[in-house]
Amino acid sequence: MMGAGKTRIGKESAHMLGLPFADADHVIEHRIHMSIPDYFAEHGEPAFREVERDIVCSYLKHFRGIFALGGGAPMTPAIQDALKEYKQHGGKVVYLMAHPEEAMERANRGGGRPMLHGDANARWRKLFVERDPTYTKLANVIVRTHSMSPIRAAERMIDVINERIVHVTGEGIEDYDVQIGEGALAQLPHVLGSGPVRVALIHTTSVRRHSDHARTLLRQAGYDVLDIVIPDAEMGKTIEVANGIWERLGNEGFTRSDAIVGIGGGACTDLAGFVAATWMRGVHYVNCPTSLLAMVDASTGGKTGINTPQGKNLVGSFYTPAGVLADLQTLTTLPNDIFIEGLGEVVKSGYIGDPEILNILRDHAEELRNFDGASFLGSDLEPVVAELIERTVRVKARHVSADLREAGLREFLNYGHTFGHAIEQLEHFRWRHGNAVAVGMVYAAELSRLTGFVDTAFVDDMIELLESLGLPTTWHHRSFDDVLAVMHRDKKARGNTLRFVVVDEIGHATRLVDPPADAVEDAFRFVQD
Repeated sequence: MMGAGKTRIGKESAHMLGLPFADADHVIEHRIHMSIPDYFAEHGEPAFREVERDIVCSYLKHFRGIFALGGGAPMTPAIQDALKEYKQHGGKVVYLMAHPEEAMERANRGGGRPMLHGDANARWRKLFVERDPTYTKLANVIVRTHSMSPIRAAERMIDVINERIVHVTGEGIEDYDVQIGEGALAQLPHVLGSGPVRVALIHTTSVRRHSDHARTLLRQAGYDVLDIVIPDAEMGKTIEVANGIWERLGNEGFTRSDAIVGIGGGACTDLAGFVAATWMRGVHYVNCPTSLLAMVDASTGGKTGINTPQGKNLVGSFYTPAGVLADLQTLTTLPNDIFIEGLGEVVKSGYIGDPEILNILRDHAEELRNFDGASFLGSDLEPVVAELIERTVRVKARHVSADLREAGLREFLNYGHTFGHAIEQLEHFRWRHGNAVAVGMVYAAELSRLTGFVDTAFVDDMIELLESLGLPTTWHHRSFDDVLAVMHRDKKARGNTLRFVVVDEIGHATRLVDPPADAVEDAFRFVQD
C-alpha cells in the first residue's frame, strides 16, 4: 500500500544484496517526462495505467534486481498475469504489510499522491479494503513491517526472499507452495488467510518450542487457537487419537470455515491432514514440518492417513494442504539420529528422479552424518540441506502433479517402501520410517539385480552411499513368511500379485510385477547378512 515504505526498504535490501533497484513510479516519470500527479491531471488514470502496465510487464521479464511497484499496479489484470508468470519462474512477489496508521502517516507526509485526493485517510482505508485481497493472493511472500526501522525491515525481507519455494500444481490439485527457509514459519498467517476464525494447532510435546512460536503467531494475527497435543511418532497415528480430536472439534463448534495446522514430524502432519480431510468433509489446513523426513516427504503431496493393526497408512485420503512451511530453524532441535533417518527419503528421491541429489550426498556425507542442530544455522551445511530439501520436494512435486491419487507415476515415490513398510509393521514401529526405507531400497536393488534390471555395482554403490550417511542397510528377522504376508497387504499389491517399484538406472524407476518367488526370498536373505 501507499506509505508502506517500498522505495526505502527496496533500496536498503538491494544495497545489502548488491542488486540493482528500480522504482516503477520513477521509471514511469522518466518515460512520460512529467510527474505522475501532472500526468493524472492531464491524461487521467486509464492512460496512466496503460503506461504503467507496459513498463511493469517489461521489467518483470528483463530486470534482475528488486523492483518496487506502485500500489495500484497489481490491480491491473495484465500485471496480475505477469506477476503469476513471474512466480512460476521462481520469482518472489513480496507484499510489504505495514501497520495502517504508520502507512497512512507516511503517505500523507510524502504528498504527491493523486489517489489520496480529498480525505486522504478515508481514501487510504477504502483502497486498502479493495486492494488487500489482491495483494495477498498475488504475493508468495508477506513481510510484516510493523514498528520496524527500514534497515530491520530490509533484513527481514532478505531473509524471506532467500527462502526456496516449490510450487505444486496439477490436475485435481489446488495450487500451493512449499516454502523452505530460515523463519518460514512466519508466513503461517499469510498461508491461512483471512477466512478461518479458529485454528486447531495439532502438535506433539517434543516440538513444544516450535508449537509455542506458531501459537504466538496465530494469536497475534487474530485467530482463536485450540491447542491439541498428540503422542509422538507413529503412536499418534491411530483412529483413537483421531477420534479424540474429532470430539474436541465438535465440542468447540469447529465449522467448515475453520482450519487445522499440523506442526511436528511426519506422523503428526499425516494425522493433521487426515483430520482436516475428514472433518466436515474437508477444511483448510497447513503443514509445518519440524523434521527432515517430514519436510521432504510426509508434509508434501496430499497423502493423509492413519495406521491400523493390519498395516501402515491403510486408512486415509488424498487431500492437499493450503501450504507447507519448512522452517530450517526447527531443525536446530532435531537429534542427530532423527536427522539422519530423514536422509533415507532424500536418497530415494535421488535414485528415482534427480541424480544430482546423490552427488550432493556423496560430496557432503561426512558433514551430514555428523549433523549437530546446535551449530546448524549459519553453517556451511545449512545451504546444502536447504538445496537437498528443495530438490527432494521438487521430485515429489513432479510425481504428485502428474498423479495425485497414485494411479500411475506417483507410485514410483514408493521405491523401497514395500519392504520398508513390512519392517516398520513387524518391528511394531520401533524402526523409524527413513531407516526402514533405506533397507527397503537395498532389498529393491538386490531384487532388481536378481531380475536383470541392474548389476552388482549398482547395489554395492547404493549400500556404500547409505552407510556413508549413517543409514542402515540390513535388517534381521527370522521369518520370511511373516514379511511376505505383510508385503501382500501392501497398497501396491493387486489381489495376490506382488508389485515392486525398482530402479533400472539412476534417475529412472519402473514397476516389477509378480517377480519370481525365489528372487523375492533371495533378496530377503540378502538384507539379512
